[in-house]
Amino acid sequence: MMTQSNLYIDVILPLPLPGTFTYHASADHASKVQAGKRVIVQFGRRKYYSAVIYRVHQDKPQEYKTKPLQTVLDDKPVINLYQFRLWDWIAHYYMCTLGEVYKAALPSGLKLESETKVVYQPDFEGNDVSLTEKEALILEVMKDENVLGLKELADKTGRKDVLPIVNSLMNKKAITVEEKLKDAYKPKKESFIKLNFSPEDESRLNQVFEQLKKAPKQVEILMYLINHIKHQRNDSESLMPKQKLLGETSGGSSPLKGLIEKGIVLAEEREISRLEGPDQENAGIKGLTPAQQEAYEQIQIIFNEKEVALLHGITSSGKTEIYIQLIREQLEKGNQVLYLLPEIALTSQIIHRLKAVFGDQVGVYHSKFPDNERVEVYQKLLDQEETNGFRVILGVRSSIFLPFSKLGLIIVDEEHENTYKQFDPAPRYHARDAAIMLARMHGAKTLLGTATPSIESYYNAKRGKYGLVELMTRYLDIQLPEILIGDILEAKKKKEMSSHFTPLLIESMKEALTNREQIILFQNRRGFSPYMQCEQCGWIPECKHCDVSLTYHRHSNNLICHYCGYSAGIPQTCPACGSHQIVTRGFGTEKVEDEIPLFLPEARVKRMDLDSTRSRNAYENIISSFENHEIDILVGTQMVSKGLDFDNVSVVGILNADNMLNFPDFRAFERSYQLMAQVSGRAGRKKKQGKVIIQTSQPGHSIIRNVLENDFYSMYQSQLRERKEFMYPPYYRLVKILLKHRHREVLNEASEQLKKELQKTFGYRVLGPQDPLIGRVQNFHLKHVIIKIEKEKSPSKSKEIIRKITSKVQASEKFRSLQVHYDVDPL
Repeated sequence: MMTQSNLYIDVILPLPLPGTFTYHASADHASKVQAGKRVIVQFGRRKYYSAVIYRVHQDKPQEYKTKPLQTVLDDKPVINLYQFRLWDWIAHYYMCTLGEVYKAALPSGLKLESETKVVYQPDFEGNDVSLTEKEALILEVMKDENVLGLKELADKTGRKDVLPIVNSLMNKKAITVEEKLKDAYKPKKESFIKLNFSPEDESRLNQVFEQLKKAPKQVEILMYLINHIKHQRNDSESLMPKQKLLGETSGGSSPLKGLIEKGIVLAEEREISRLEGPDQENAGIKGLTPAQQEAYEQIQIIFNEKEVALLHGITSSGKTEIYIQLIREQLEKGNQVLYLLPEIALTSQIIHRLKAVFGDQVGVYHSKFPDNERVEVYQKLLDQEETNGFRVILGVRSSIFLPFSKLGLIIVDEEHENTYKQFDPAPRYHARDAAIMLARMHGAKTLLGTATPSIESYYNAKRGKYGLVELMTRYLDIQLPEILIGDILEAKKKKEMSSHFTPLLIESMKEALTNREQIILFQNRRGFSPYMQCEQCGWIPECKHCDVSLTYHRHSNNLICHYCGYSAGIPQTCPACGSHQIVTRGFGTEKVEDEIPLFLPEARVKRMDLDSTRSRNAYENIISSFENHEIDILVGTQMVSKGLDFDNVSVVGILNADNMLNFPDFRAFERSYQLMAQVSGRAGRKKKQGKVIIQTSQPGHSIIRNVLENDFYSMYQSQLRERKEFMYPPYYRLVKILLKHRHREVLNEASEQLKKELQKTFGYRVLGPQDPLIGRVQNFHLKHVIIKIEKEKSPSKSKEIIRKITSKVQASEKFRSLQVHYDVDPL
């Protein structure tokens, strides 16, 4: 049994440092420490308030003297055993640190912040102590303010280097530095309005109406409140949210303020849940069609034998209804369900469908939610004793880190999507693969669903590693869309192009608008124009921090780097030759949106891309407007391809298939097929056969033919042959090493040395070093080295060898500032 005087804890700090750090617990803290709780510990000269206890033990470190634990923040653990197991697996498999996993796993609202306050000491006798000019300036400001935060102090003095000066003054006893905890989570409150009398008191009611004779807008608010109360079942429901009251009446806030001042109504604030959505009537579970029922039963049989099933169902086959049946089954067993989606845009439609069936048991978790809302979801899952806790979570990739305790099923919808992969920063995990491991840890099942499976998942299913269920019948026998080719080269030869639109696409759009039908246009590039160019000498404006051209954005009328965010004004003259002939080249979604009114002036056009959907409700607002037929033409990037279901879309236009097909990547053909097939699936989903126009200058391309014939299997077979020949997944594993340095010469030398060291072990299976498409980002030059590892070789041993070799290169004095990042299974 552990004794209080000899108790140690290993903690995870939010730092990209390997391993854990050991501290000792005092007798006061000994009874409180437990794995999964958050603590305050001193690390160097800074306090980290979000350290998490990983292990409690009695093994005193021999190499160094431990520091004391300062405070235990939680009464109960906020991280459970399943989460720690997942963290360990992600850190090991994706070659990152536990600190990096921890930073990604917890919502920011659960990471306490250190709010440093500087306090002036009035007893300080400055006559006996010499002060520098900087110290005297700081002290003068402190005399006036007495207490200041470090940021405020920096702002008032105009100095960025206040921390070392503050440390010096603290040593001279002129000031003290006090650390205070600031919990980022605050409960949400809402203002409610209620009558200050009973509406059944006729005498009082008459007095009030007499008092408001000359205030018709106040009378309107009063009458609305009285009518509201008459329809309520109890007193608690007589409260009216202030914002709802103002929205339902025409007077605005001034008349309401007048009623409050006269004592006719009362205003009060109440704490509310951020997670309550609009009331939903239980819509019940729809019956399955014979094809859906067969697929559902096949999945059940597979789950008796295997952990993972792949549901390959064509667009509009009704996969969601099968998911709902499986969710119901798990809830009846008392289990939890995680429903993963690749894109926030999809949650808007799916959440309404799931809440209509499962009501308040459904919670939503994604990055567009404020931290406070994510904390509430997290805490409700953590405390499963709550009667109103969530049992179904609908979320994006970060949802795998939630504190599930009784997980029965994980659904990974649109499993092929590359947005399940985290790119930067570490951990660079793939949520689909991590979800499969998470389910295994819980003894749960995983269902992968898609109309266009990834090559790796379909290969695993064909080999028997996963179960395979194929649903090739559309719901209610809806027809597949008619897919036509708009030949760009042919149209250009005949001078029939209208800007970026072939005659076929223009005519199809006109016909759809005449029939009051809707249109989706897909262009996988945001912005107005990919770049600007001088017609005289060919000069192109580039980012000064990255090796990439600046993209022109018309709505802000400036040039923006999509890699670091740098922006610049529009050049009036070419800095190279002085010419004024600077024009835009290429086109993005913004330019498409801008040019459609030239050909279709009556059409109502809206754009859905990263630029137009930065706010929390932007996705939902655009989708809702499109569903309500307030938008005729929706222009978007790949967001519009992901599982959205619109009744009235009859035409889908893919404006430039060539950009996707010609991308220099071994997955380019697979992704092109997936994107075109998914976008095509948005057409003619319910009422009639839709029409898809693919604009390309390569109408004979094999992938274009596969899309035309809806032939996934031929694409899969051709890709398998190529990947086997050239040693790519699914036959080999890939590990990409990204090297970064501010000096190109040092980077080149380091990358060459790393390649030579790696080749001693991995031979010809080392590719590179090579420049990525963008060779410099934020003033760091970049190089890639890729290692191919045979499937039969131990991935753990191979990764350990790679780590040792890179560490050996970094140990060289001239490569100390070399940054190394690992990307396992890169996309």
